Amino acid sequence: MSAGTRFRRRLARLVLRAVRWRTVGEVPRRGILVGAPHTSNWDWVLTLLLAWDSGVRIRLLVKHSLFRGPLGPLLRATGAVELDRANPGATIRELLAEAETDESFLLGIAAEGTRGRGEYWKSGFHRISRQTGIPITLAFLDAPSRTVGWGPTFPATEDVRADMDRVRAFYADKRGFKPELATPPRLREEG
Repeated sequence: MSAGTRFRRRLARLVLRAVRWRTVGEVPRRGILVGAPHTSNWDWVLTLLLAWDSGVRIRLLVKHSLFRGPLGPLLRATGAVELDRANPGATIRELLAEAETDESFLLGIAAEGTRGRGEYWKSGFHRISRQTGIPITLAFLDAPSRTVGWGPTFPATEDVRADMDRVRAFYADKRGFKPELATPPRLREEG
């Protein structure tokens, strides 16, 4: 483990202890991470602390408009990847090419797509997992219990509804900072 990784781990543990949050679960070596519920900008901070505490780097997809100004260099330095929502294909292809040669590839996606309540989740995490064979990992935060962590990891199947039933069961008791803004786990592709 590098000196930088050790420093980030110590810093994350100190900050998490100071704000009385804890991390749980086992970090996967490879995964398409679904981060939910996504209802606040604090979700990013906790995701970063979870990654640092676990000693991993998450390539977190973040909308391109947030990279303007002084926030851009900070986001890039912490592993965020600029995503143009109007044309996400090129970014995704580049990341997946990287995944082919990287033994510990973790791609983080906020499947809700926004911090506001919507009708459906974005299905990119499921499509990417099916196309690449990289399993889905359900990452989470739960504000009432002050817990952030790694949930189950499983391969995506052709049965989208069954996969989403598994997702719904896991997130059923997880609450974000603003629960009223959470989008229920549902994909248009479920029919």
